[in-house]
Amino acid sequence: MTIATGLIVANLYYNQPLLVLMAAKFHVKSEKIAQVSVMTQIGYATGMLLIAPLADMHKRKRLILICLAVAVVSLLGAALAPTVNLLILSSFLIGVFSLIPQMLVPMTAHLAKPEERGRKIGFVMSGLLIGILLSRTLSGEIGRYFGWEAMFFIAAGLMVIVWLVLYFMLPEVVPHFTGTYRSLMASLFTLIREEPILRIASVRGALCFACFMAFWSSLTVLLSQNMGKGSDVAGWFGIVGAVGAIAAGVMGRLSDRTDAYKLSAYTLGLIIISFVIFYFSAYSIIGLVIGVIVLDAGVQATHISNQSVIYALKPEARNRINTVYMVSYFTGGSLGTFITSIAWSYYQWSGVCLVGIGLSSLALVFHFLNQGTVRLARRKA
Repeated sequence: MTIATGLIVANLYYNQPLLVLMAAKFHVKSEKIAQVSVMTQIGYATGMLLIAPLADMHKRKRLILICLAVAVVSLLGAALAPTVNLLILSSFLIGVFSLIPQMLVPMTAHLAKPEERGRKIGFVMSGLLIGILLSRTLSGEIGRYFGWEAMFFIAAGLMVIVWLVLYFMLPEVVPHFTGTYRSLMASLFTLIREEPILRIASVRGALCFACFMAFWSSLTVLLSQNMGKGSDVAGWFGIVGAVGAIAAGVMGRLSDRTDAYKLSAYTLGLIIISFVIFYFSAYSIIGLVIGVIVLDAGVQATHISNQSVIYALKPEARNRINTVYMVSYFTGGSLGTFITSIAWSYYQWSGVCLVGIGLSSLALVFHFLNQGTVRLARRKA
């Protein structure tokens, strides 16, 4: 499950180090090609909203295999796209049908013992996070030597292998929801209304991932413009960021032993610090490396903390709870990418850093303002 999660989620991030190469092929500006990354994230949020809840209603393994098959077709569509608009459409579909990790992570929570849930989620999430970060390294190198199209052909081949492995090895989980699709979707709003901790975690997660995407969607352009570096160097930053994935496992264990809400205050502080470092590192590789480690540690640790809290709310509705949280999470990422593209066009790297500082500070303020709500919800539970 961990390996499959890492390989599938990588589909969402292969494009980021390749945006400059894509723009050169289609002769478009950075604002236009940024839509490839934005629409991939919007697609992922769409898939989580409309498809992921079905895992509480239908057999999960069958649903996963269907989605994975369509993801293969979408990846091939991106590789063969003759125009930038078809590339953007294919990217959206890649996002929609690469939602599978958001069915595998709740499955982990379902299979784990309550006292080990945080650690098990952290383990699977470490694979997911490494997949996110190392995907940039792989695509940067492939793009440098073989062109950006080759990366999507390779990704399609990897998904065929993953499909075969899951077909033979993934266990089936019997669903518990017996209503209609309409009532299933309506229950999402019920969860939002009745679970204040879910609302708080969703907003906090969205702001954190907006910061994450603000940096990573701008890095390639920064390295190209300020330092004359190519997509390969941008990709190698993924290895640096993978250090932050270690925080996922550590946070998972800590959330089993202590108050995850209190820990989140410190991890949110790390995100603010990272963008302060970035602000003074527009021409410094070393500064960027330090900032990436701090940023990824803060974002991923906060994410694991959020998940360990929300998965304990209603076991029978974990996929729907995950849907609410992750749709918010990736919608935040999409908005972060969009806002950052505008900030870059006006204020370049300084604008990107100020966006990151502003969003992460807002997350921390929101966190502290809701301490009373969290205490009240816990007393009622």
